[in-house]
Amino acid sequence: MILNSIRDTQLRSIIEELAKTLDITPTQYANAVRSYEYVGNHLSHENSSLAKYHPEILPQGSFLLNTMIRPINEDDELDIDLVCRLDGKEPSWTQYHLKHQVGDRLKANGTIRPLIKSPDGRRCWTLVYHEEAKFHMDILPALVGTNHKVILEKSFSNITQQDVKNLGICITDKELPNYSTSTNTQEWLSSNPFGYGIWFEQLAAIGTGRIRLLTEGVRPVPKFEEEKPVLKRVVQILKRHRDVMYGGDEHKPISIIITTLAARAYSQQDDLLEALISIVDRMGSFIEDRWSPQHGRSVKWIQNPVNDQENFADKWVDHEQKQINFYEWLAKLKEDFGGLRTRTLVENFQVLKSAVGERTLKSVYENAGFRQILTESSHLPANLAPSTLTVGHRKQPVWNMALTKQVEVSGRYKSRNAWKSVVKDVAIPQSSTLLFNASTNVAKPYSVYWQVVNTGWEARNDLRGEILPARTAGSGGLIQRETARYSGTHWIQCFIVKDNVCVAKSDEFFVTIE
Repeated sequence: MILNSIRDTQLRSIIEELAKTLDITPTQYANAVRSYEYVGNHLSHENSSLAKYHPEILPQGSFLLNTMIRPINEDDELDIDLVCRLDGKEPSWTQYHLKHQVGDRLKANGTIRPLIKSPDGRRCWTLVYHEEAKFHMDILPALVGTNHKVILEKSFSNITQQDVKNLGICITDKELPNYSTSTNTQEWLSSNPFGYGIWFEQLAAIGTGRIRLLTEGVRPVPKFEEEKPVLKRVVQILKRHRDVMYGGDEHKPISIIITTLAARAYSQQDDLLEALISIVDRMGSFIEDRWSPQHGRSVKWIQNPVNDQENFADKWVDHEQKQINFYEWLAKLKEDFGGLRTRTLVENFQVLKSAVGERTLKSVYENAGFRQILTESSHLPANLAPSTLTVGHRKQPVWNMALTKQVEVSGRYKSRNAWKSVVKDVAIPQSSTLLFNASTNVAKPYSVYWQVVNTGWEARNDLRGEILPARTAGSGGLIQRETARYSGTHWIQCFIVKDNVCVAKSDEFFVTIE
């Protein structure tokens, strides 16, 4: 009992430290705020063609919910979602007119104009901030009802169901057939990011004893939370796990589904470790099966909590890979986090480094006071002599080496229809499917190369050791698929090449096959 208590205390310190490392930095936040306010002031200036409609920039998505996470790769951009709220329009305006009125006003500013991405997005105008800022802002033109601002002044505890409904907005979508024809906003696409924000904030605040005003999260910028509620921390951890597992895969689980299921599965725990384990275990049970007359069969349904007619999983029907990836990710979540209490700290390091990234986890273990675990977690298998790494069939890189960046490899294998992490010194069965993921802080563009080196008696007539270009398209070559053919200890290594110079090389990632 005492041992379990000590282990739980150690685990809590690690998970809590992990959550803190995922926050965007104060500098990133300050850059976003400064740009956010500048754009809003330009749109609402008294000389603006939009001034009479009282334009205002408001946050939505993870920026509103305070569940943003910093990118895995330091050169990647933060994605900040905003709404440009107008309280009226000209009677003749269609969605096209509304969107381009906002766009034309943005282009009228000499500082903003060079930042506008071309062509415009399906629903948004995107401003791309380069150099030190490294973020982009998606600005969604929208119309709101007359009481919208009044409702946003209320405290969360005073919000009614009708208020939530009245926070809905009408938005533009250039892929709709009536985009350039309909002037009737009731025929436009609707959304309710602020109503969703209320729903999520109310659940996150349970047990904190704090009543917030909506204005704290919405105007003029969302208040930065250094100490976040437990639910928000869990969502951040889940999103990082998703990003490490799928990188830039277009079919990876989307944040709105992760956030919704996590919130529904939250049982008001005030302990981050308890909440994480519980949410991971329960979140899949909130996916419904509903009959779809349109498809003539039952489909997966994840209901929007502020619009019971909207299914967040609607794209799963036409893109089956999205559903497959979600359930694979959920199984990996349960394996990685569900087993936290059954593993030692060394074992948890081996498992979690493929779940959240090795660089991140090393920093977490050091900051939590477990530096010695990193030494015990050496990447070389216990039964493998260092001399094995110099086998003759292992080819050497042909590029000039300037290893100023990092790349890390994690692996998982599929056996009996279940995905599991590849762990040092733990053998996997032959014929398993292997999937390796690389994460790097090298800025694009770059080329990815992989080297597989096998050893052992069974592989003697099929020895591999060449360094070859990535042969799979997943995430720009950062995903490599293999098959566990021969027993023995083998390894894979990833190289990132830029301008014919190798700028990053991973450690050998070992796989033991029996």
